Amino acid sequence: MLETAAVLSPLHYLYLVGVLVILTVMVLRKDTPAVCIGFLFLLGIVGMGSLIGGIQTVFNAMLYAAKEFMEVIATIALVTALSKCLSDLGSDYLLMRPMSRIMKTPSVTWWILGLTMLLFSLFLWPSPSVALVGAIMLPFAVRGGLKPLAAAMAMNLFGHGIALSYDVVIQGAPAISAAAAGITTSQVLVQGRPVFLVMGAATVIAAFLLNRKSLAAAQVETAGSSAGKPSESSAPAPQPESHENPANASSAYPPSALILAIATPAAFLADIGAMLVFDLRGGDATSIVSGTAVLLMCLGAVLSSPSQSLEKITGYLTDGFLFAIKIFAPVIAIGAFFFLGGEGITAIMGDVPTNGIMNDWAVWLASHAPLNKYMIAAIQMIVGALTGLDGSGFSGLPLTGSLAQTLGTAVGASVPVLAALGQITAIFVGGGTIVPWGLIPVAAICNVSPLELARKNFLPVIIGFLCAFAAACFML
Repeated sequence: MLETAAVLSPLHYLYLVGVLVILTVMVLRKDTPAVCIGFLFLLGIVGMGSLIGGIQTVFNAMLYAAKEFMEVIATIALVTALSKCLSDLGSDYLLMRPMSRIMKTPSVTWWILGLTMLLFSLFLWPSPSVALVGAIMLPFAVRGGLKPLAAAMAMNLFGHGIALSYDVVIQGAPAISAAAAGITTSQVLVQGRPVFLVMGAATVIAAFLLNRKSLAAAQVETAGSSAGKPSESSAPAPQPESHENPANASSAYPPSALILAIATPAAFLADIGAMLVFDLRGGDATSIVSGTAVLLMCLGAVLSSPSQSLEKITGYLTDGFLFAIKIFAPVIAIGAFFFLGGEGITAIMGDVPTNGIMNDWAVWLASHAPLNKYMIAAIQMIVGALTGLDGSGFSGLPLTGSLAQTLGTAVGASVPVLAALGQITAIFVGGGTIVPWGLIPVAAICNVSPLELARKNFLPVIIGFLCAFAAACFML
């Protein structure tokens, strides 16, 4: 039980100023790591009472954040290494091609493309899946009558929206939220599951219904142009034969590509079975997926070129970790600041007179303001959305997780549900469905305007937010 009052010190006020400045910088669409580092330095001086303490706080906080994120970084690196191996062998093409045979109408194609993106994003994360699904399935989808903008919406909402926000397989996002909220990853995934499902279903159904007329028009246009020249809407998409690997230019594939194309889904399906049978959650489930990915990558390297397999494996691992570090480098700096507001302050600064800066502020706020569960839920969604404005959905998760723990405990609300709400808004906005600067990968591969894609996504995502908020209110 939290105390009814908290003693606020200059450290608390400085940290609050830091949070407000960081949110302001995010709203202005500027990068925040430099601001976070600056406030880490100032907080270290105030908290430890010396210039040396400020310098040490900068390093210790970033080291602490890196340790907290290391499992997620390694997982992303290993599945990205597998993705590159699949692409080099042409196994990705073999995995995708059968689905193109059932893309008969634009409406059916929209759902198939979206669900395929969802499936691959759950195991490979959206960033590598965009290239994988876009390069192979997009040409077939456009030839089936789906316009590039509609295809981009499907890939974006299912991948960077549903898959990245729920992240039930790799569990990177919920792991960060759970660490900041002081709960387990399983609690976020299990207790927050109804909120995640309502958000996802409401968003994609709204997107489909709002674009139903354009999909129907595309079907008529495709039918009318099938006997003549191709539709202009098909022009931006590459042809299926334009796969970057020479080995895929013909219909014949090496046995190694076929073996890996069969082994990859079979191995991941076995992983899912093992998770269900042995009730594996959190880090145990993540380690299964990561270990399988790296073993499949090694198998692919050996099958493709036994004599050069050692060098290939090294190259794949290097590419994977470079990709992961590139994504998480700013997240580590931002997370270092927000971890300082929770229990991490003891590990970073040592013995300081606080139970956690955010905890103290939450207790003070709860005793001075008429907070209730529903107001806190709204605050979670607003803060999550604001933190996502920098285009990195993960950067706000330490803050939303910390707020879920402190405010939720203060008013007796469900911490996992609040953490799920913050995670949903942070990633749907910043992970790449609302802010144009976060939509560039999907927009580029579909050859559409990021601004136009953001505009089309806006209303369905807002509808999803409202439905998720309503669902959470029943669960708090």
